Amino acid sequence: MRPLDNVKILDLSRVYAAPAGTMILADLGAEVIRVEHPAGSDSMRGWGPFINGESTYYICANRNKKSITLNLKDQTDKEVLLDLVKEADVIIDNFKAGDMKKMGLDYEQLKQINPRIIQCSVTGFGQTGPLAAEPGFDPVIQAMSGLMDVTGHPDGEETKVGVPIADILTSHYVVIGILSALRMRDMTGKGQFIDLALLDVQMSSLANVASAYLNTGFKSNRLGNQHNNVAPYQVFECSDGPLMFCVGTEDQFKKFCQMINREGWVTDERFKTNSLRKQNEDVLAAYISDITKTKTRDEWLELLQQYKIPGGRVNTIEEAFQQPQVVARNLVGEIEHPSYGTVKFVKNPLQHSELNISYEYGAPQLGEHTDDLLKINKN
Repeated sequence: MRPLDNVKILDLSRVYAAPAGTMILADLGAEVIRVEHPAGSDSMRGWGPFINGESTYYICANRNKKSITLNLKDQTDKEVLLDLVKEADVIIDNFKAGDMKKMGLDYEQLKQINPRIIQCSVTGFGQTGPLAAEPGFDPVIQAMSGLMDVTGHPDGEETKVGVPIADILTSHYVVIGILSALRMRDMTGKGQFIDLALLDVQMSSLANVASAYLNTGFKSNRLGNQHNNVAPYQVFECSDGPLMFCVGTEDQFKKFCQMINREGWVTDERFKTNSLRKQNEDVLAAYISDITKTKTRDEWLELLQQYKIPGGRVNTIEEAFQQPQVVARNLVGEIEHPSYGTVKFVKNPLQHSELNISYEYGAPQLGEHTDDLLKINKN
């Protein structure tokens, strides 16, 4: 038994944000049916690198799903989709605002067919506002939200995050929104419409940067691997490579000073509080940098663990997967697909005692289940 057994989701979405969200729901037991155009509508299928002809990018957001093809501009195929809606719990899309209405598939139409249906529309900018009809991909959202302005080195250009973070965060809100709507339906018997925008998600995820600006007018700076509010809280070079040190509390700073034999810093007028350390961060960082170069990363990590101070290697992706903690957590899985073979993936990080997450299907090929599913639906 899984928490979303018997929940059926029609997934009309493409690329990453919405599909990654429905993949999480599929992990939790939902039956997720991708609905694509017969000629293909998901550009992510063409993004390399490839394994046996299948995009590894596409694979990372679409396990545990099925795929059918319908041309929604064809009335017969549209009627097929509407028949599926009658039995569905959720329909999700990421068409531009207004497109679903043009096709006669907006929430007002769908709830006439199934009052319990939940529709989630994921767009760059939402259903309202001057940019509602505009497309919005992840890098555009990172730029517009101010995230790029606070990311990167102070003497370098504004920098996007190395993964599609706006898409990833939005995928989590897809899950939260749909689970909340399902719970509300348990109480009211009615479905609802979810308007989810990437820009909204990224703005809400600015966290302390947003709070500082809204409440004090403080404008966070681009500081590379330093922190706008805490010091020392950055990468330092060791004798064999970089290590992240996070000295986040006054107690940790005292322990840090003991660890590096600089107890006098605890009462030093330049460093005795976090605010003073931030004011004198350049001097403090230079002192620490001279010290960290005297030992290897493993030597410092042993000391950091001894003194209970957070720290970690700056790993390559290869090193990240090889580190003992990741291996011990059994985070990498394998799944079979009859056409493109065995693929590896990062497992869902939820490790509940009774959640029973399972990985049953590799990411489906275009229209792989059309005949089977539509035959079942007709019967």
